[in-house]
Amino acid sequence: MPAWFEQFAVAVCAISGALAATGKRLDLFGVIVLAVVTAVGGGTIRDLCLGAKPVFWIENPSHIVTATLTALATFVIVRFWTLSQRALLVADAFGLALFTIAGTEKTLLMQSSGVIAIMLGVITGVAGGLLRDVLRREIPLVFQAEIYLYATAAFCGATAFVALQKIVPDSPANRFIAMGIILSLRLAAIWWKLRLPVFKSRENDEGNDV
Repeated sequence: MPAWFEQFAVAVCAISGALAATGKRLDLFGVIVLAVVTAVGGGTIRDLCLGAKPVFWIENPSHIVTATLTALATFVIVRFWTLSQRALLVADAFGLALFTIAGTEKTLLMQSSGVIAIMLGVITGVAGGLLRDVLRREIPLVFQAEIYLYATAAFCGATAFVALQKIVPDSPANRFIAMGIILSLRLAAIWWKLRLPVFKSRENDEGNDV
């Protein structure tokens, strides 16, 4: 995994974390905490599950520096330009794609099975945002029906990456194809409001008719 790839993923996730502070009246410290948690939360859970020692941001503290500097830059920029909720969703989509594939690739490199790589890839992609939303006392995006094809997009991209690695091992194109799948699904879902069916029981349907 190229170093620039992880740093870019950290920066993009930090932007989405900082933007999530919009309307929450957080001070600079709060914005930085949200950005850092979003940027390293998923990877931290992945490394703990894999038993990787040390955790990636302890081994390479530059990830924390990148997240902090990105949060500071975002904090300054939004004081002069208004960024919409859609900007948060787009930044989050890029972070989802980058970290899902980074997590899937690292899990495969540690000789785990494809199934585990897919699962931990999805966790790497979504867990940082989940922790971010818990800290800001919101229902996490991944659990909201109107947040279209979130974990589903990560799952499809991670699955595609594992399959591509078996067909064309270690091709640099694999990660970009898989990231493209995640981004395409996520952005298309946002644009056309695509989502999985919502769970409804017959009993609930009958109750709604009363």
